[in-house]
Amino acid sequence: MIQRAAQHKLTQLGDTFKAIAVIGPRQSGKTTLVKVTFPEKPYLSLENPDTRNFALEDPRGFLQNLPNGAILDEVQRTPLLFSYLQEILDNSNQKGLFILTGSNNFLLQESISQSLAGRVGYLNLLPFSVKELLSENLLPETDEEVMLNGFYPPIYDQRISSLDWVPNYIKTYIERDVRQIKNVSDLLIFEKFMSVLAGRTSQELNLTSISNEVGVDLKTVQSWIGILESSFIIYLLKPHFQNYNKTIVKRPKVYFYDTGLVCSFLRISTISQLENHPLKGAIFETMVVIEMVKKYTNQGINPPLFYWRDKTGHEIDLIIDKGNLLTPIEIKSSKTINSDFFKNLKYWNHLSKMNKAVLIYSGIQEQNRSDGTLITNWKNISNLDF
Repeated sequence: MIQRAAQHKLTQLGDTFKAIAVIGPRQSGKTTLVKVTFPEKPYLSLENPDTRNFALEDPRGFLQNLPNGAILDEVQRTPLLFSYLQEILDNSNQKGLFILTGSNNFLLQESISQSLAGRVGYLNLLPFSVKELLSENLLPETDEEVMLNGFYPPIYDQRISSLDWVPNYIKTYIERDVRQIKNVSDLLIFEKFMSVLAGRTSQELNLTSISNEVGVDLKTVQSWIGILESSFIIYLLKPHFQNYNKTIVKRPKVYFYDTGLVCSFLRISTISQLENHPLKGAIFETMVVIEMVKKYTNQGINPPLFYWRDKTGHEIDLIIDKGNLLTPIEIKSSKTINSDFFKNLKYWNHLSKMNKAVLIYSGIQEQNRSDGTLITNWKNISNLDF
């Protein structure tokens, strides 16, 4: 097993809360992590029809068989359990009694908020980070190969080609889960929607434009976006509303949680195709933004990440907002440093009266400039102090 960066936080939560919810996309390694972290706990998957039927038909009897708690996998499939879990947790002083996992944030959050609010510690587990792959010498050599493969665990720990694994993941999990949440009658239209959305990764989310291109109404697009967000397929990066007397853009930007999915939806199957693809820069930005997200989620922190753009075209790809400290970040897929890369950073720093900035790119040269700008390779994100 590859050591997960989130394990330390998960152990800490287990010592603090009576129940812990580990949430993330399917196949991100949730089950493996909780089994390793809590080896003494019995494991039950609510995906198993017999187990699920027992839990649904006799929730009290189901839980009575687990006096010392358990790992309940894909627990959002059995919402009736949560009311009974509340009684058990309220009558126990044991920490880390139940470990709940789920791949749909909306359904799990809804059930927890109704019955277990204040009793559960949360951890979001995403696919492997760069740091985790580097620790086992599993990270591919080129940036293009990393983007093409993506970061899902089976591609690395089971040595499965991403060209075989990702399309099957889309068919097996994404489309099935979408149908569980909302009856999608025409999968061909939904597949077109996913491809259109993939072509807009790292761009502003323009629902009207997507609706027109896909040929479905605006409410349907909004519904599908919500499903993909709650299922950890897409990440919506909110705009930073500090306007500095400028009119700013207020729509979120959309990113896929995994670049392997983007490449598959865009039918990019070779390194040469990716190298020459017009969206290579957008896919690289997607990879960097999500790597930043993992940096925080692995510590159990809600990512303090935003972007900023004014109506005159000035844009900051990422802003880390830590209250009184704002750090602007520019992301470039280039391996060489160009003076144009710093224009927006300088513009924003002038407006905000800040003197700190970061350029993340694919080159290997590291620089700390006198104006407070740090230049670093994207693989060093986990080691950066912000």
